[in-house]
Amino acid sequence: MGAADGDPQEAPLETERPQIEPLRLPTPEEIRGQDIWNNCAVRSVVSGIMGGGLGMAMGLFFGALDNPIMQEEMTTRQQIVYTAKQMGRRSYSSAKAFAVMGFVFSAAECVIEKARAKHDTTNTVVAGCVTGGAISARGGPKAACAGCAGFAAFSVVIEKFLDRHT
Repeated sequence: MGAADGDPQEAPLETERPQIEPLRLPTPEEIRGQDIWNNCAVRSVVSGIMGGGLGMAMGLFFGALDNPIMQEEMTTRQQIVYTAKQMGRRSYSSAKAFAVMGFVFSAAECVIEKARAKHDTTNTVVAGCVTGGAISARGGPKAACAGCAGFAAFSVVIEKFLDRHT
C-alpha cells in the first residue's frame, strides 16, 4: 500500500518530535555572577538593602494614609510640615524593620542551605522561624516562640504561592 494505492503517505517521525535545543554553557561572566550571588554575605546585604527600600516605600505610603488630628490653630504650611515629618518617621521605622527582616531571613536561609546542601522548603521554614524568633525576642520567650511559628507559617505560604521548590 502507500502512494500508488492513493493512500496518503505517513509523515516522517522527525516532524512529530519536538526539536531539542542544544545546551549552552554559561559564559565566564555568568559563572562569576553566580559565584558572587552564592556568597551568603552578599546575598544577605543585598536582601537587607532591598528590604529597606521596600520598607521605606511602604512607610511613605502608609504614612500618607494616616489621618492625624490636625490642630485648628496650625496653618496649612505647618500641617504639611507636620505630616511630612510623620511620614518620614514612619518611613524610617518601616525601612529599618524590613531591612533587618530581609537581612536575617536571607542570611539564615543561605547558611541553612549551605549546611544541608539542599535547596528545599525546609530551609525556608527554618529561616522563617529564626527570623520571627529574632525579631520578636525582645518580648520574651513566649513572643519569640509565637514569632517563630508565625513567620515560619508565613514563609511556607509565600513559598507555596511562589512555587520556588517543585
